[in-house]
Formats: sequence, structure tokens, C-alpha cells
Amino acid sequence: MGRWWARFVEHRIAGLGDMPRSGGPRTVTDEQVAAVVKRTLESAPKDAAHWSTRAMAKEMGLSQSTVSRIWRAFGLQPHRTEAFKLSTDPYFIDKVHDVVGLYLDHPERALVFCVDEKSQIQALDRSQPVLPMMPGVPQRITHDYVRAGTTTLFAALEVATGKVIGSLHRRHRAEEFKKFLVKLDQEVPAGLDVHLVLDNYATHKTPAIKTWLMAHPRFHLHFTPTGSSWLNLVERWFAELTNKQIRRGVHKSVQALEKGIRAWIAAWNTDPKPYVWTKTADEILERLASYLNRIPDSED
Repeated sequence: MGRWWARFVEHRIAGLGDMPRSGGPRTVTDEQVAAVVKRTLESAPKDAAHWSTRAMAKEMGLSQSTVSRIWRAFGLQPHRTEAFKLSTDPYFIDKVHDVVGLYLDHPERALVFCVDEKSQIQALDRSQPVLPMMPGVPQRITHDYVRAGTTTLFAALEVATGKVIGSLHRRHRAEEFKKFLVKLDQEVPAGLDVHLVLDNYATHKTPAIKTWLMAHPRFHLHFTPTGSSWLNLVERWFAELTNKQIRRGVHKSVQALEKGIRAWIAAWNTDPKPYVWTKTADEILERLASYLNRIPDSED
């Protein structure tokens, strides 16, 4: 308080403004900052796919720390990349509205399930015994393994509760999908409609499946757009199954693998956690439009 009062007495109102501060003068100009950002966004080095702080510093005559600070300030991360895929489905907009509408506004007297198959799940046994974790040493497993066979998991994730109905089969055909539909029909209480969100895989649209659906009119299929598996919530559940059960598991036989998967599903269903969808269809389509605007000639 005394410092501000002294400045006011000496300089009056002007003394309350920002005064010159200690430290060296600024050495990087706004033009240099703009040049670094422009070069980062619009070019690549001759000998690499993306810029590094060292390469950019050498190119622009600045220090690595300066380039690093500029990149952090503008959220630039040339070393990172993220994958995306734009659907070519001619009915993309209609399907997005249909599926997202089910997530955000469930039909009355009906259950909504996200359905898909996780095929070719391999029963893998490591070629040598697993070395357990010790203080300062992580668990160690051999990089090679012995294949004992494969299985396919058909799964239906109930959107409202997060519960999962699963069925394991050694093959992945329309016949097995039909058996899974029969299981769903048996487990869903009578009097409730059944809405299934699923992809465009051929086994979901065979004549036998269409005949079965005609005989069971309470079942309604809602197809996600081609190449848009991110719209199917069961894919998120499959990722958890893979990370927590399959990826680091050691299974000497397909039977052991299937037993482990069934046990994991049973444990999940004791305390299921639904995945809450928050984006509206319009928000998704607006985000897609922003991507398209960044792609040259996307209107074609």
C-alpha cells in the first residue's frame, strides 16, 4: 500500500498505471512469433515429416526454448497426429439423427441395445512363463506367443443401464447372429420393444435374418453409417474388455479364454456403468462441417 501511495504522491493518477519493470528487454518480436507459427502450420522440413523444436530453431534463428514456448502458447504439437475417417454413406445425416435420437430420447416401453461382434479373439499362451511384478520391476512377458484358437463374442450393451448380454461362438456367420437374436428375445421381458443399434455387416442383412425379424416385429434395427463405428457405444465397452481382460491375458485354450470372458461379463453386470451420450446430432454434424472446411476440395 505504501508503494502505491508514494507513486500517487509523485506522479498523481499516472503513477497508478503500469510502470516499467525490471529485466532485460524483449528479444523476440511479434513478427518472429508469427513467422514461427506460419512455418509450423504451412510447411515441413526437407528431411522429416514434421518440425522438431531443434529443426525449427535452426530454421528461424531462434533458441529451442523460444520455439517451445511459442508452440505451447499456440497449442501446436507437430509430433502428434490423430486418426479420423469420413463416412461416404449417402444416408449419413439420416442415420446420425436416428441413432443419436435413440440415445438421447429412449422410446417408451422399449429397450435400446448397442450390438456388435468382436471376432477373431485369440487365445494366446506366452512361449515362456510370465515373470511377476516386483518393486521397481514391471511384469514381464515374452513378445512371442502360441496361438490356441479363436472365438467370437456377440454382445448387446443396454444403453440405459450399461448391462451386457453376451454370447460366444466359434464362427461368425448369420447363423450365429440369429442365435444371438433368439437369446435377446428370450432375455428381454415380453411386452417391450427391442431397438438394436448395429453396423452394416452383411450377416445382419441376410434373407434368413430378415425372415426372423418379420416373425418378431418387436425388434427394430437401426444401422450406423458406413465407417462410423464410433456411433456404436458397445465399441467403447469392447475397448474396456480388451484392455482389462484380453490384451494381457494368458489362455492356454479357447475354453479358458471363453471362461475368462464370461467371468468378466458377469463381474461387469454386478455393477454396470452406462455410457452417457451427450452430443446432439446437430452438434455432431456441425463438428463434421468444420472438418470438411479444412479439407481442400471437400465439396467435391
